[in-house]
Amino acid sequence: MGRRDECCDMRGMLSFLILFLLSKKAMHGQEIAEELEQRKGIRPSPGTIYPALKALKEAGFIREQKQGKTILYRLTPQGERALKASKERFCKMFVGVYS
Repeated sequence: MGRRDECCDMRGMLSFLILFLLSKKAMHGQEIAEELEQRKGIRPSPGTIYPALKALKEAGFIREQKQGKTILYRLTPQGERALKASKERFCKMFVGVYS
């Protein structure tokens, strides 16, 4: 059984994880992928990361800031509120999992 079979599918929580990471600091897409790999042990592909970033931008949760050829992503105030609500839902959903 490979590592992918031993954990939850990353796509289910990707938006939450991206918002969480961006709450710590602005990042570019590759940096987000690297951070997710360190935390999850699996590196998400650009075909996973960039559609999620696009959806978060369209929802008004993040904004882009171009720095030369690099695009940095940052949380918006709406994104901060969405992350807070998501954290509360996450805690309610998973409280007692290890009990």
